[in-house]
Amino acid sequence: MKLQQLLSHTRKAVDTYNMIDDGDKIAIGVSGGKDSLALLYALKGLQRFYPKKFEVEAITVSLGFDNFDLTGVKNLCKELDINYTIVDTDIGEIIFNERKEKNPCSLCAKMRKGALNEMADKLGCNKIALGHHKEDIVETMMMSLFFEGRFYTFSPVTFLDRMKLYSIRPFMYVAEKDLIGFKNKYNLPVVKSPCPADGNTKREYMKNLLSNLEKENPGLVQRLYRAIESSDIKGWKF
Repeated sequence: MKLQQLLSHTRKAVDTYNMIDDGDKIAIGVSGGKDSLALLYALKGLQRFYPKKFEVEAITVSLGFDNFDLTGVKNLCKELDINYTIVDTDIGEIIFNERKEKNPCSLCAKMRKGALNEMADKLGCNKIALGHHKEDIVETMMMSLFFEGRFYTFSPVTFLDRMKLYSIRPFMYVAEKDLIGFKNKYNLPVVKSPCPADGNTKREYMKNLLSNLEKENPGLVQRLYRAIESSDIKGWKF
């Protein structure tokens, strides 16, 4: 996928769900993965021509693991002229060594989100952009069905009442295979997660399951996505 195509999908999401307003200061949550790095390109590119003027910041929440080298991300942010902040935490130590969580992902996500939101607020941001793509949305819905017994997924725009922040998902129309293509074409400096649970999570299980089901039933993921769009899940009506 070329940058122009990525910008087209991003703008469609931003326009459809009114994700960006004049004067916004948007924090991009950067994990070091391909999705969040591509989001840096997308929002910086959109900033150049979008009629509503906005600022962008980049934030990474470090969990405190070794072998998490963010040099490439720092260089990319410098190249794109995006201010980059790294939040150092001991989340990894707390979850794996102190609490010894058997199912660490939920608590980790909550703590990472809290650290990201606090830094975004400190930097004067009113919105946080996350790199969730189309398959992430469908996987979350399937996880809710399988493990919680409810039809739910996160919405394109969410208001975080306690922090008075909005989270937005400009990649909701972008397929993961296109982000993989973008990563390869633009040589994104992806940083592999050093988390001990990486690759062994419920989300990874659901990703593999959906991939296999898609092979047996071509177009399944898109049909599931359309079911979400036409549902009564809060935040999906436009």
